[in-house]
Amino acid sequence: MADSSSRRLQSLKVTLTGYGVWHGIPPPELEEFHLFSLPAAVIKPSVSGRKILPLAVLEETHTRTVRSCAWSPNGKLLATASFDATTAIWENIGGDYECVSTLEGHENEIKSVSWNASGSLLATCSRDRTVWIWEVFPGNEYECVSVLQGHTQDVKMVQWHPTMDLLFSCSYDNTVKVWAGDDDNDDWHCVQTLDESNNGHSSTVWTLSFNPTGNKMVTCSDDLTLKIWESNETRLHSGGGYSPWRHTCTLSGYHDRTIFSVHWSRNGIIASGAADDSIRLFVENQEKVIDGPSFQLLFKKEKAHNMDVNSVQWSPGEERLLGSSSDDGTIRIWELIPNS
Repeated sequence: MADSSSRRLQSLKVTLTGYGVWHGIPPPELEEFHLFSLPAAVIKPSVSGRKILPLAVLEETHTRTVRSCAWSPNGKLLATASFDATTAIWENIGGDYECVSTLEGHENEIKSVSWNASGSLLATCSRDRTVWIWEVFPGNEYECVSVLQGHTQDVKMVQWHPTMDLLFSCSYDNTVKVWAGDDDNDDWHCVQTLDESNNGHSSTVWTLSFNPTGNKMVTCSDDLTLKIWESNETRLHSGGGYSPWRHTCTLSGYHDRTIFSVHWSRNGIIASGAADDSIRLFVENQEKVIDGPSFQLLFKKEKAHNMDVNSVQWSPGEERLLGSSSDDGTIRIWELIPNS
């Protein structure tokens, strides 16, 4: 069992101010911990981890708030989703980030954007209750191949499975939906809905995240809980058909206001950020497996920000760095270290 008193979050004093921040995310397979802030900017800590330097400010493309961003799997493209109902694709060309494509079609604000594992598909979701799947072609060409209309309310987030072409969406309608395509990825349909009938959430589902192997998932909600879901890993990767997700654990009583964000690190640590201005870290309890997996609180950081914590995101590198962003207009970077 992990000792919840053996770790603590230490601020690296690299707070970035002056931005209304909703989302921060590092690019995959890169050691630098890039973040994204609003208005659109790409930033990173210096090598020492004690300074934060703007790399670029992405302007003149979006006309309203940028709500979400996602790096392509190879880290070369950045997709930004905006309340202006467009998604912009940016590429670093000669040291400058240039908008190489703009995707249009949603009727209302776009809330989230996500690339699949191969970078061949992009998903967006919107207040218009739809999820769009875009196919990526050479020359920065994008074509919408499917419009998914299963949700009955605002869709808050889309996230691809880390290894398979399964798309997950969470919504104001209190559900998580799982979408799968045919062999040609032309015909997409909902293969499972996670709701109260199968121990799902009772209020808005804001975000979800997968463990490193992709056989477990954590979701967070306005109902003040985090829920752990599991799928049969062998069947999931054997090609033997869709393996349904089942609820295995609920974490409650750790936040007293809406939980906006959750992220599962490559080291197996779940971070959550909420409207109570705090951050919580959880790890799986390896000793209690008789009734299925259970999780315990590893660390709690009260007043991590002065206002709502909108996003938490672990670095993909070996260092245990955590980025958080808030309504207080700051991005903070934390390091998980042993207690001395």
